[in-house]
Amino acid sequence: MSERIQALHALRAFEVASRYGSFTRAAKELALTQGAVSHHVKTLEDLFDCSLFERRGPKLLLTEHGRLLAQELKVGFKIIENACALLRNDRYALRLKAPSTLTVRWLLRALDGFKKIDDSASVQLSSVWMDIDSVDFYSEPFDCAILLSNGRFPAEVESLKLFDEWLIPVCHPDYLDTDSPELAMLARCELLHPSPDRRDWRRWLARLGALHIGIGQGQVFDTLDQGISAAQQGLGISVVDLVLASADLNAGRLVTPFKQAVATGDGYYMTWLKASPKARQMHRLRDFLLGQVPPAARRDIQYFYD
Repeated sequence: MSERIQALHALRAFEVASRYGSFTRAAKELALTQGAVSHHVKTLEDLFDCSLFERRGPKLLLTEHGRLLAQELKVGFKIIENACALLRNDRYALRLKAPSTLTVRWLLRALDGFKKIDDSASVQLSSVWMDIDSVDFYSEPFDCAILLSNGRFPAEVESLKLFDEWLIPVCHPDYLDTDSPELAMLARCELLHPSPDRRDWRRWLARLGALHIGIGQGQVFDTLDQGISAAQQGLGISVVDLVLASADLNAGRLVTPFKQAVATGDGYYMTWLKASPKARQMHRLRDFLLGQVPPAARRDIQYFYD
């Protein structure tokens, strides 16, 4: 029995080291010395009679054997963590990760409605800025996440699309002096970019066959929410997600000077591990959120698939 317990400690040390590619960072997470982590890994290599890491100076790279073992251990330790979570005080709480703009523009209101009709599970929301939306359920403290994605998730992840991303330019009602602007006018406008790589304007213009209009000018922001706020202040034209800007469009704080909405092929997905012990609560939240999505369909908009 003592050998098996020691092997379990060694397996945990190896799994954390494989995640970080560093004995030092693994030691810090496990409250061990670097030498103890190294010793645990050496114990496993002797036990399995194979190398688990290639040591190249300070850098650790998994061998093929190491990669296979790390892959299975990641799942195994998550199962153990989930089993323990059932006995914690927060066993009915859902820890939800979501991008910041989605949170501000839609999710907070939706979750407030969920709280009023379902008190069997609380939702602990963490609003996180992510240039590229992602989650690692094995290393991050979340039960579920809402991510902007193309929908291709690992086999162990359950996912449900909440709504598609449709890009469309918006501005303050008084920003342009015409009700029927032409695309060529964009070259004289201040373009507001919701992401540092300017990808949203590039995707919208590409679908309209207007990449000849330069996108090098204009203010660059970190989030869609910042781009929307700048457009509301009359500082230029931003390209936004039609659903996330729907409240401002309906209230007249923003208008759509160009009536073409472009589907990017991405969408907002609610995701969680299939093996999660909180699947029942997540199904209830998922079903509620689906009913809270503002309609993207507008009679004055033309819709183009990317």
